[in-house]
Amino acid sequence: MSLFSIFYYILLFVIYILALPYLIYKSRTTKYKEAIPAKFFLKSNKKFKENGVWFHSCSMGETKAIKPLLDEFSTLANVSVITNTGYEEAEKSTSNVRYLPFEIFLPFWVNKQKVLVVMEAELWYMLFLCAKAKGAKTFLINARISDRSYNSYKKLSFFYKKVFENIDKVFAQSQVDKKRLESLGAKNVEVIGNIKLAQLPKVENIFDKLDSNVITAASTHEKEEELVLNAYKKSFGKLLIVPRHPERFEKVDLLIKEFVENSDISYHKFSTKQNFESDIILIDKMGILNEIFAISDTVVLGGAFEKIGGHNPIEPAYFSCKIISGQNIFNQKPLFECVENYYLIENEQLGEYLYKLDTLEKSQLTKIGSLEPIIKEINGNL
Repeated sequence: MSLFSIFYYILLFVIYILALPYLIYKSRTTKYKEAIPAKFFLKSNKKFKENGVWFHSCSMGETKAIKPLLDEFSTLANVSVITNTGYEEAEKSTSNVRYLPFEIFLPFWVNKQKVLVVMEAELWYMLFLCAKAKGAKTFLINARISDRSYNSYKKLSFFYKKVFENIDKVFAQSQVDKKRLESLGAKNVEVIGNIKLAQLPKVENIFDKLDSNVITAASTHEKEEELVLNAYKKSFGKLLIVPRHPERFEKVDLLIKEFVENSDISYHKFSTKQNFESDIILIDKMGILNEIFAISDTVVLGGAFEKIGGHNPIEPAYFSCKIISGQNIFNQKPLFECVENYYLIENEQLGEYLYKLDTLEKSQLTKIGSLEPIIKEINGNL
């Protein structure tokens, strides 16, 4: 182990000790009662079987994107994740799912794998170092560096050069990403596009198309539901609201009830009545967003009216929805580049755009990524 690795490990250990009271406190909450004990105390978090193909992703979106790879290597696939939603998504493909332990545990937790495939920006130093030390070929896939984050990466370029020393090959989303990654020390970089476009959305439960116009506020965050409600008029059609995080369902429910109080606007939660008869429906059920997009005429895409970075426009574009989003799409620019006909507006313009929906053009996809180079590279190391 190099001097850098020793220093880095000691620093992480000190941070871990200092964070213990907070971790114990947070582990008592419903949201983190499984994730924190697994990641920070290795509770029910045993090692993978050896000689597998280890996939690592962060959350639900990234895990969905690698599903074709999990299917392709189903008998060998091991999956580690960071978030609860990522864990639930991975379980749909394999039982070999783990929460990735905090880095100080990785030297003792990681065992021999044939290949490590890491999704997007999960640049954990000890993850690549330990996998490489145990004999795995290491790949970073769907790699990108946004305009906004590039300066932050450059400030820590010394650290990222150390990370990339243990990554054998990088599959980047674009030529711009390739240049940025190489400037940080990445080697053997191949551009294959965004693999989130390599698989088309699937609809499992088909809802009947509605007679009225359907506006879906999708993946909304704090303050964005209020923005949409204030811009909404009953004459625009039905409004479906799908908060990004399920723990906010109750709060958004109260917000909508307050909005419709003393009005002629009807409202219900989808969990209480699984129909679309009301004027406003809160979609408080996970895993059906594609089904909602399939019956939507317009999608107001959240995460960009606040400084979140935006959300994935690919799925609503696949269903040819009219897409309206805010200006703050800095985390999703490569995906928006794969879509024609979308509208990035200022917050105060939302009411105006909803009023003139008939004049807006439907979105459509223009670029499709490929998984074949990744599959070929993995097969070459089995």
